Amino acid sequence: MSTSDVLTLHHSAIDTALYDDAVVTRARRELRATGCTVLKDFVRPAHQEALRAECAAIAPHAYFAAETVNVYNTDVTEAASLPPGHPGRITFERGNAFVARDRIPAGSLIATLYADPAFQSFIAACFELPRLYELADPLSGLVLNVVEPGMGHPWHFDTNEYTVSLLTQQPEDGGGFEYCPGIRSAEDENFAAVGEVLAGRGDPDRLALRPGDLQLFKGRYALHRVSPVGGATARHSAIFAYSERPGVIGRAARTRQLFGRVLPEHRAAEDRAVRTDRLLD
Repeated sequence: MSTSDVLTLHHSAIDTALYDDAVVTRARRELRATGCTVLKDFVRPAHQEALRAECAAIAPHAYFAAETVNVYNTDVTEAASLPPGHPGRITFERGNAFVARDRIPAGSLIATLYADPAFQSFIAACFELPRLYELADPLSGLVLNVVEPGMGHPWHFDTNEYTVSLLTQQPEDGGGFEYCPGIRSAEDENFAAVGEVLAGRGDPDRLALRPGDLQLFKGRYALHRVSPVGGATARHSAIFAYSERPGVIGRAARTRQLFGRVLPEHRAAEDRAVRTDRLLD
């Protein structure tokens, strides 16, 4: 597919009327209030089946390794050393999988959208930021999240503060997005409240997402999950991760956990990694 063909597909498939000041104003208001906003039918209905088929074709490239995790993605073998009642002692089976960025065709709609300057400017405006940068990570930044029937993505926090996702395939049952906005901050883990949610005593917000819907989310401080998928159809969503600073590359240990491999870029970045807070994950 030529560059002109990709741009034509992009501009016909995306409802660019949503790049409107009124939409930005609404998004900002909702992100301030709940850390989440949804743009319905961001991908026009006429193009949603093509989007689904495109992402379904790359879904078999997902790295899948069922593993036991806690909400902070720390070493669960050390959980016993945590104080009684600490939420890090509660474990889950993580069953979702990711297609790495280098397995996603450069000419695909989601790859074109991720790198599109107009899209990036719109997203930055919604998050009230001067600009956003693509991750320099060759495996992360743009990924396809695959949740097969019977699996789920258990409670967790994101490592990046600004995440954008596009549902590309809806399961027959389950696979709902649930979240607890602002349950922690950069200064306070709020272990007690997190523990209440993990014990099933919380009251998370729930989203009814449909294919083509674009979700903007502040996942660093919001506990969230995708509930187990039922039926025979997997849940697919493209995840676009951006940073406020250039050159961001993921940690080698976390990269291996998600993709089953690391590259020289990850090893080289270990010594210059910078954290913006002191949170566990």
